[in-house]
Amino acid sequence: MDFPALRARTRNFTVGLPGQFAIRGDGRQVLFARSRAGDDPVACLWAYDVASARERLLLDPRELGHDESALPPAEQRRRQRSRQAAGGVTGFASDRTQSVVSLALGGELVLVEPDSGVARTLPTDGGVVDPWPDPDGRLVGYVSGGGLHLIGVDGTGARTLAAPDGPAVGYGLAEHVAGESMHRYRGWWWAPDGRRVAVARVDESQVQVWHIANLAEPTAAPIALRYPAAGTANADVSLHVVDLDGGRVEVEWDRRTFEYLTGVCWDPAGLTVAVQNRAQTSVRVLRVDPDTGASSVEHEQDDPAWVELVAGTPARTGSGALVWTVDRDETRHLLVDGEPVTPAGLQVDAILAVEGDTVLFAGSTEPTRRHVWSWSAPSGVTCLTGVDGVHDGLRTGGTTVLVSRNLSEPGVQVTVRADGGTPTALAGLALSAPVEPRPDLFEAGELGLRTAVLLPTGHRPGGRRLPVLLDPYGGPGAQRVLAAQSAYLTSQWFADQGFAVVVVDGRGTPGRGPRWDKTVHGDAGAAALEDQIVGLRAAAQRHPDLDLTQVAIRGGSYGGYLAARAVLRRPDVFHAAVASAPATDMRLYDTHWQERFFGHPDDNPDTYDRDSLIADAPGLSRPLLLIHGLLDDNVHPAHTLKLSAALLTAGRPHQLLTLPTSSHMFTGDEAAHVLEIEVDFLRDALQRQR
Repeated sequence: MDFPALRARTRNFTVGLPGQFAIRGDGRQVLFARSRAGDDPVACLWAYDVASARERLLLDPRELGHDESALPPAEQRRRQRSRQAAGGVTGFASDRTQSVVSLALGGELVLVEPDSGVARTLPTDGGVVDPWPDPDGRLVGYVSGGGLHLIGVDGTGARTLAAPDGPAVGYGLAEHVAGESMHRYRGWWWAPDGRRVAVARVDESQVQVWHIANLAEPTAAPIALRYPAAGTANADVSLHVVDLDGGRVEVEWDRRTFEYLTGVCWDPAGLTVAVQNRAQTSVRVLRVDPDTGASSVEHEQDDPAWVELVAGTPARTGSGALVWTVDRDETRHLLVDGEPVTPAGLQVDAILAVEGDTVLFAGSTEPTRRHVWSWSAPSGVTCLTGVDGVHDGLRTGGTTVLVSRNLSEPGVQVTVRADGGTPTALAGLALSAPVEPRPDLFEAGELGLRTAVLLPTGHRPGGRRLPVLLDPYGGPGAQRVLAAQSAYLTSQWFADQGFAVVVVDGRGTPGRGPRWDKTVHGDAGAAALEDQIVGLRAAAQRHPDLDLTQVAIRGGSYGGYLAARAVLRRPDVFHAAVASAPATDMRLYDTHWQERFFGHPDDNPDTYDRDSLIADAPGLSRPLLLIHGLLDDNVHPAHTLKLSAALLTAGRPHQLLTLPTSSHMFTGDEAAHVLEIEVDFLRDALQRQR
C-alpha cells in the first residue's frame, strides 16, 4: 500500500500506539487504550501490571457488538474537539483504585472490572457521553439527552441529577469554545468524597444556529450547530454543586464580566474554579464554598493582550497550594502558592500531574524540544527526560508514564517507571511509515525562526534544482518544527515526490514564551507570512539546490489560511498553493479564539477586514486548490465556499475539492487520495508557471 492510503488507514501511523493513560492510585497498574494491530482502527482497553511488566487485554469493543457507526451527536462533537479519529475506546474513566472502568460505546454505557475482566452494559436510554465512576467505585455518572444521570455499578438506582430546563439548555458537557481553545473537554466533576458533583449548565439559546450537511446524501437532514462566531453571543455557562439527592446551589461569581468558565478542580483541598473575561485580558481563580456556592478571589492575572490558558490548571498540591502559571518578561513560569518556582528561559507548556507536593509539567528551553520536568520544594526543578525530543507524561502513586518522540528513532516510545525501578516499555504496534525523515533543523533570520528542510531521499547536493514546497502550520496553536521524526512523515513524502520541503515556525507559534506568543496580537497573518518568506530564503542560502522560481505552499486550518494568503498577497514569491480548511472570513470563526487576537469586531472592524481574504479574490494570479470537508464544525465550509464564490465572481480560475463526509480532520476513504491530488496539482501548477 502506498504512503497516502496507508497514512489514511493508520491515522497518520498512530493506530496501534498506546494512549489515554490512567495510573491506579497506588501506582501498581496502568490502564491504556491501544488497537490490536497497526492497521486496526478499533482501540481496545488494556491493563499493564507495573511490577511484572505484563499487559492484558480487558476489552475489545467488538465483542460487545455495539454499533459504533451511529454515535450520539454530543460524542461526535467531543471527538472533534479533542481531535480523536480512531474508533472503539476513545475515552474511559475509573475510580481511584481502578476497581471499575466506565466507557461509552456506540452511545451505550459499558462497565469493565479489571480484576475479573468482566465487561457488561448498564441499562440506560442511550446517547451516553463521558461516563465517570465516583471515587469509591459505587456509582457511575454520565451525560445523556442534555442531562446528568447516575446509576449504581450493579445497574440499579438510576436517577437524574440535573435535567434540561430549557430547549437549548444542557448539563455536563463542555460548550464549543471550551473544547476548541480552553483545554476544557469536560463539563462535570466528582467531589473527592463522591457525595456531590459540580456540573456546568450550558444555555445556548442565544447562540447562533448554523448548519452543515452531507450533500452526497440528499435525504439526510442537515446538522444544526450552535456556533458562537466572533462578535456574537456565547453560551451562558454557570456552575452548580449538586448532591446525590438532587439538592443544589449555584456557584457565585461575576458572570456578566467573567463569562468564560475555563477550569475546575475539586480535590481534598476544596473546589477551585477559574474564570475569564470575554476580552481575555483577565483571569480569576476562585475558591468556592460548595455548601453555599459563595466564592472568593484567590488569584487574579491580567495582561493587556490576553492571559494564556495553560492545560492542567488550576490544580493544587497535597498541602493545598495553588498550581498556576505566570508570565514574566519572556518566560512562562510555574507558579506555586503565588511564587514563581521555575527559572527564566524554561517555558512551562502544560501541567501534567500533581502528586502530593510534587508537580509534573511539560516545558522547553529550546522550542524544538519539549521535556518532562518535576518540581518540589525540597528538590527544585528536575528534568526527567534525557534524550532530546518531544516528551509527554503522567504520574500517580510513584509511577510515571513517559511518551517520547525523537529524531533518531521512528514512531513513539512509551515507558513506565515506578520510583526506584527500571523503566519498561509498553508495546507499540503501529505500522512503520515507508519514509524516513532526516530534517535539517536550523534557525533562520534575525528572529531565529525554527526551520526544517527535507530533501528527496538520496538527493545529492548539486545534482539538480528542486522546486520548493512550504509546509507550515505557522501560527498560534501548533508547532511543526520539532525534534521528532514523526512530525515530518508527510513532509518527507512530499520531498520524495521531488520537492525540497521547507517548514517554518513563525511568530506566534508556541514554545518560545509569552512575549513571542503575543507578537501576533492584532495580526492574523502578516507577520506569519513574512516569516515564511524569511525561512524560505534562509533555506535557499543553506541549500543552493532550492529553485526559488518554483515555490508552492500547502497547509491546513491556520496553515490553509496562510497558504491562501500567500498566493493572494505575495504572488511574487509563491507560485501555487493548496489551502485545506482555511479560515477566510475572520468574522466566521469562534469568539474565544478570534477575539483573543483581534478583539471584538464591533470595536476593531478594520482588523477583521484587513486579515480576511474574500476581498483579495479579484487579485488571484496563481493556481490555487481549495479543499474542505463539508462536515467541518470547526472551520465551517462557508469559509472556503465564500472565497470560491468571490473568485468565480471575479473570473479568477481555481480548483475546489469538497469532501462530503469529512470534518476538520480528513479521515477514511476520502482522505486516502487527497495527498496524491495535491501533488499532481502542484506539479502541474509549477510547470505552468515557469
